[in-house]
Amino acid sequence: MDFTFTQDQTMMADVARDLLDAECPVSSLRALSAAGEARDAARWRKIVDLGLLGVLVPEAAGGLGLAEIDLVLIAEHCGYFGLPEPLVDTAGIALPLLAALPDVPRAAEALERTLAGESTVAIGHPGNPFVLDADAAGAILLPVDGALHLVDRADAKLTAQPSIDPFRKLFRVEAEPSAATLIADAEAAAPLLTQVFNRGALFAAAQLLGLARRSNDLAVAYAGERTQFGKPIGAYQAIKHHLATVQVKIEFARPVVYAAAAISPASGLHEEARISHAKLAAGEAADLSARTAVQVHGAMGYSWEVDVHYFLKRTLALSGAWGTPNDHRKRAAARVFGAPVGPEHTFTRGAAHG
Repeated sequence: MDFTFTQDQTMMADVARDLLDAECPVSSLRALSAAGEARDAARWRKIVDLGLLGVLVPEAAGGLGLAEIDLVLIAEHCGYFGLPEPLVDTAGIALPLLAALPDVPRAAEALERTLAGESTVAIGHPGNPFVLDADAAGAILLPVDGALHLVDRADAKLTAQPSIDPFRKLFRVEAEPSAATLIADAEAAAPLLTQVFNRGALFAAAQLLGLARRSNDLAVAYAGERTQFGKPIGAYQAIKHHLATVQVKIEFARPVVYAAAAISPASGLHEEARISHAKLAAGEAADLSARTAVQVHGAMGYSWEVDVHYFLKRTLALSGAWGTPNDHRKRAAARVFGAPVGPEHTFTRGAAHG
């Protein structure tokens, strides 16, 4: 069995990486931060023009008709570059939800406008206490009493909430649901909201994997430049061991994230455990990597002058998004204690392969 990515998957991810490399340097993050802004309109336009928003949208609805495994590398690159714009949440979470309701005119219209770059859609979910980017969205997906509503931002009351990441604008959203805003009743919305949570956790894990890589790269680069007693600090065993430990964490998390992407968005005990395992493994790798990078930078690691703080803050923000570590430990425990375990039950649908 071949577990490698296809040439088409890697080529698409490489195109996205090259765009982010050119358009999302840390200098642009600093410029946005200095201006008190969270988005770069020109960069977003280039992302839209590249067609990345439609990766998980069926071709009949104007998308590429691909799967989560085709988006996971792109999400990882978004984490690596600390992309402020909501590519991952839009392409990986909001638009697949809208595309799942092709017979609902309100949802279809929002999907079309977002794919064209005319608007964006923010998404609320019981798994997240606040809504990301609600202020910049044209419409907001909100679950109310189990049903799903699509409300115009102008009709919603937004209350800003503090965020450790200056580029992740969070809001408490209050809106008056009505028959006009309803796009799925409670029965139809339940499986959709489950898929939303699974996709959210999966793509948060992919971004955390990219963040882990970036923090470690920053630490390695600094360790090669900073000298003490006449030689780079990276030559000292203590620094080498810290950086090597981080790299091991990253390498162990990587296949877990990719395996979860290969089976998403299927929902069930085994599939959800895979996704939760990915979120936990990537989160631990990113957390260790960011904290180690701060340590390697020494006192400078706590200052605004070095770049690592951007990636530390994004790591801390994503670690609690789409389920806390405790939430995902519970889902993984449900698989371990609720289904057969052992070498004959190692595949995603372990019970089916027994």
